[in-house]
Amino acid sequence: MRHSVIIAVVCALFPTGIKAQTTFEEFSNRTHEKFSAFEKKVNTDFEEFRQRINDEYAEMVEKSWKGYEALLPKPLPKDDKPVPPTIYPDDHTRPRDDVPQPFDDVIPVLPPTPQPTPIVPIEEKPSPADNNYVTFAFYGTDVKVRYGNCRRITLSNCSPENVARAWKTLASSSFDAVINECLSIRSEQKLCDWAYLLLLYEFSQAFYGRNCDEATLLTAYIYSQSGYTMRLATDEAGKLVLMYASKHTILNKRFWYIDGINFYALDNDDVFLNICQASFPEESPLSLIITKEQAIAFSASDYRTLKSKRYENVTARVRTNKNLIDFYNSYPTSTLNNDFGTRWAMIANTPLSAEAKESLYPPLREAIAGMSQADAANRLLNFVQTAFVYEYDDKVWGYDRAFFADETLYYPYCDCEDRSILFSQLVRDLLGLDVVLVYYPGHLATAVQFNEDVPGDYFSIGGKHYLVCDPTYIGAPIGATMSSMDNTKAKIILLTQKVH
Repeated sequence: MRHSVIIAVVCALFPTGIKAQTTFEEFSNRTHEKFSAFEKKVNTDFEEFRQRINDEYAEMVEKSWKGYEALLPKPLPKDDKPVPPTIYPDDHTRPRDDVPQPFDDVIPVLPPTPQPTPIVPIEEKPSPADNNYVTFAFYGTDVKVRYGNCRRITLSNCSPENVARAWKTLASSSFDAVINECLSIRSEQKLCDWAYLLLLYEFSQAFYGRNCDEATLLTAYIYSQSGYTMRLATDEAGKLVLMYASKHTILNKRFWYIDGINFYALDNDDVFLNICQASFPEESPLSLIITKEQAIAFSASDYRTLKSKRYENVTARVRTNKNLIDFYNSYPTSTLNNDFGTRWAMIANTPLSAEAKESLYPPLREAIAGMSQADAANRLLNFVQTAFVYEYDDKVWGYDRAFFADETLYYPYCDCEDRSILFSQLVRDLLGLDVVLVYYPGHLATAVQFNEDVPGDYFSIGGKHYLVCDPTYIGAPIGATMSSMDNTKAKIILLTQKVH
C-alpha cells in the first residue's frame, strides 16, 4: 500500500519520468521542491475556497433576514404514575421459567456520528504576535487559547450591514490560529459537541467581554468554521443571537424549525427572532451523544459510603468529579426520532468518570472475585437496590430528571431510571456482559445476557436470552419481575456493550 502511494505521488510530480543517472540527493531535492510547490498550491486553493464561501456568506447576511416566532417547546412526556419501590417477599420461591416474556418494541442502539470538521483544512499564517493568549476557566479547567494578532471587531449595532462587515473581518484569516487551537482543545479534552459550543462561548466572552454582541458573533464564526450548523439572529432588543441546530429534539426549550431542522437559541429566551437565512455548505448539526469521558479538571466531591444490606462486603467509599456534575447540570434533555427511550440510552452509554471508577470499582471487583456470573450479578444488583435512597424526581427536582451514573453516585436520592442506568454500567464494565434497559409504563429496569444457564424471567431478543434484573425490586434476585409489570407494553432499549 505504501509503495503504491509513493509511486502515485512520484508520477504526479514527475509525469515524464526520472532519468537513470539522477542521484538520490538530486531526486530528493527535486521531489521536495515540487512537493512543497504542490502543497502550497493546495493550501492556497483551500484558503481561496474558504474565503469565497465566507465572502458569499457575508453577502447573504446583508439581505436575507426574516422574522420567525418560536414554536412551543416539546414537553417531557407525561408518564404513567411512577411505580414505587417494591419489597421482594422473604418467602418467595420461583420455579424455573423457560417461557420468554412478551414485549412491545425494541429501540435500536444509538449510532454515534463523527464530529463536524472544517469544510477544508485551515492553514495558519505565521504571526509576529503568536504569544498572545486568552485564559479562562471552563468548568474548573484552566484553558489557554493563542490568538496571535487577531483583528478585533466592534459592532455599534447589529444591522445586517454591520454584521456582514464584521464577518468579513473575522474571515480575513487572522482568527485561523484560534479555530485550530479550539479544535485541538476539543480533541485533547474529548469534548462532545455541547461542551465544544459552551467552550467557544466562554472563550469569546473572555476575549471580548460578557454578554456582548462581538462575543456572540465570534462564537458563531468559530462554530461555523468548525463545521457546525448555525444561524445568526437578532432579538427584539436588537441583540445578536446564536442559533445552533441539533439532530436531537431538545425538550422544554423553544425552537425554530428552519430548512427541515430544529434550531435553538443559545443564551436567549425571546419568542420572536429576526433570523438570517444564510448557511454554509456541508454544515452539520450538533449531536448530544457523549461517547467519551469529558476531560474536565478534577474537583473532588465529598466521599460517600455505599453498602449492600444483604452482602456486607459489597461496600465502597465513593467520590466523583464535582466539575463534571456541574457540566451535566447544563446538559439539555433530548430525544432522537421522537422516542423518549433514546434519552435513557444516551445517558446509559455515557462513560462513568475515571475518578468514580477509581473509588467504586476496586472494592466491587474484590467483592465479586471468583464468583459465577449469576452470583456476581446478584451482589451488584443488591448493592444498587439497597445502598441508595429512593425518592421521586417530582419531589426532589420538580420535574422528571434522569441521572448520568456519576450523578447517581453524587446526589443523595435517585429513582428507578437512575438505578437502572448505574446498574447497566456496573454489569458491562465489571462483568463484561451485554445489558438492555426495559421500559414499562411508569418504570425502568434492566435485563442481562448471561453466558451461563441462569433460571428466571427473560426476554428473547435476536435469539439471545436477557434475564430481568430490577434495581428497584428491593431484595429481588436476578430473574425476578415485579408482579405489577405489564410485559405486553414493555419496550426494550438496546445499549452499546462497552462504556469504557
